[in-house]
Amino acid sequence: MSFTITVRQGPRLAQQLPQVLSKSAFRSAAPARAFHQQPMKRMSASFFTSRIASSSQRTSQNAFSRASGAARSYYQQAQQQEGALAGSGMRKLLVGGAIFGGTLVAINLVFNRETRDDGGMPVYEREYLNNTFLHTGLGIGIIGLTARQMVQTGFVYRLMVTNPWVVGIGGLALSFATMIGTRSISPDNYVPKYALWTAFNATQAAFVAPLLAFVPRALLGRAGLYTIAMMGALSVVGATAKQEKYLYIGGPLLAGAAIVAASGLAPLVIPVTAVRTLAFTENLWLYGGLAVFGGFTLYDVQKVLYHARLAQAGVMRRDPVNESISLELDFLNIFIRMVQILMLQQNRRK
Repeated sequence: MSFTITVRQGPRLAQQLPQVLSKSAFRSAAPARAFHQQPMKRMSASFFTSRIASSSQRTSQNAFSRASGAARSYYQQAQQQEGALAGSGMRKLLVGGAIFGGTLVAINLVFNRETRDDGGMPVYEREYLNNTFLHTGLGIGIIGLTARQMVQTGFVYRLMVTNPWVVGIGGLALSFATMIGTRSISPDNYVPKYALWTAFNATQAAFVAPLLAFVPRALLGRAGLYTIAMMGALSVVGATAKQEKYLYIGGPLLAGAAIVAASGLAPLVIPVTAVRTLAFTENLWLYGGLAVFGGFTLYDVQKVLYHARLAQAGVMRRDPVNESISLELDFLNIFIRMVQILMLQQNRRK
């Protein structure tokens, strides 16, 4: 009986044995698989971490390379701009020299055919003329600095909102009063003379300040360059021409100055509908004024040399401050007209 039972269960055990063995083998293999899976997880985690780190390193390297490239390009652009500015500055100097040289040659050929026949300019004339030009340059510098200060402090805008008749008449009255006061003081009284001379330059700065406020600096520079070229050439001609050659033109120049002044006041009287008349008076004010004050430059330079000879003879006192006032007025009148002519040309091009 027991034998029969054993025989019946044998095949079942035989059939279940492979399944049991396989399950036990699977269970026994699970720790090994888990052992292999853990390093794989670690390896995968470290793999992705290294990928992220390498990508961040590449990003930082790319950012650094872009920053260095931008800095390099900015440095190159700065060098190119410096080179362009240096080239433009050199070109401006060459153009200014060419303008001055051409103006000097042309004016010398026209106005200086009869040079001095007394052996050239004596030492006392040269010293007096140089001292006069030194005061002229100082006066123009005071005018420029004072006009700039007026613009920065807003004084010019306050003048413009007031009554123009009051400003014009009051400015002319102060200008004439300070000029006459400066001329009347003896050159030995340094303090009051130079004080009134500075006040005279300040009144002239009030007339020039609106140009500094509304006109571009490049145009002002060009006008200043042309003015220096014109006055420098005329001064050389007046200094090297025959003695007292241009002193006779003082009367005609005063008449021309009166006509130019009347043409400047014409828009206040002539109606706006008279377009041709206004255009004629404007051209007379601009180009006629250039001719008149260019002639005054010749006259004033030769007057300085004439006064130097009188001072050397003991007839009068040396006074370069009084001599510089005339040359300053010549410079300002020529400069203002140069600015207006350049502005008209610029407006026509637009």
